[in-house]
Amino acid sequence: MRTLISIIETISLWSGRIAALLLVPLVFAMVYEVVSRYVFSAPTQWAFEISYMLMGTIFTLGLSYCLRNDAHVNVDILPSLLPARVNAVIEVLAFGGMTVLLVWLTITLGEGVARTYRTGEGSGLSAWNPKVWPFRLVYTVGFALFSLQVFGRFLEALLVLSGGKPPSHPDATVDEKAGAA
Repeated sequence: MRTLISIIETISLWSGRIAALLLVPLVFAMVYEVVSRYVFSAPTQWAFEISYMLMGTIFTLGLSYCLRNDAHVNVDILPSLLPARVNAVIEVLAFGGMTVLLVWLTITLGEGVARTYRTGEGSGLSAWNPKVWPFRLVYTVGFALFSLQVFGRFLEALLVLSGGKPPSHPDATVDEKAGAA
C-alpha cells in the first residue's frame, strides 16, 4: 500500500510541476496581447481563449498537487483535539466519499469530451472559435488525477487506522514543501 501511495503522490507532484510550467506560455500570451492591442492597435483573436484555457488547465492540473502538499484551506481546530485514529476514521469517510463522487465526475466529463469530439463543437466565444474537446480532455485528466490523489489520501487514512504511518511525500523540493506551509 505504501508503494501505491508513493506512486500516486509522485504523479500528483509532476502534475503540479507541469501546471506551474504552463504559467510561462500564459504570461507570454498575455504580454503579446497587451503589446499587440495597445502598441500596434491590432488585438489578437486568440488571446482570450488561450488565457482561459491555460488558466483552467493550470487550475485542474494543480488540484492533485495542492491536495498532495496540504496547500488547501484547512481548519485544524477539531482535528488537533482528536486522536490520530479518530481523525483517520473521519478521513476514511470523507476521502472515500469524495473518491466516489470524483470518479463519477471524471466519467461524466469524459462523456462530455466524447460528445464534443463527435460534434466538433467550438467555443463560440471569439472569431477564432477553437474546438473545445482538447480543453475538456485536459479538464477530465485533471479531475482524474485529483480523484487519484483523493484515493491516495483515503489509503493513507486506512494505513493510519491499521496502525501504520503514512509515507512521507517523495521528491518534493524545499521550495515545494515551503509553498505548502
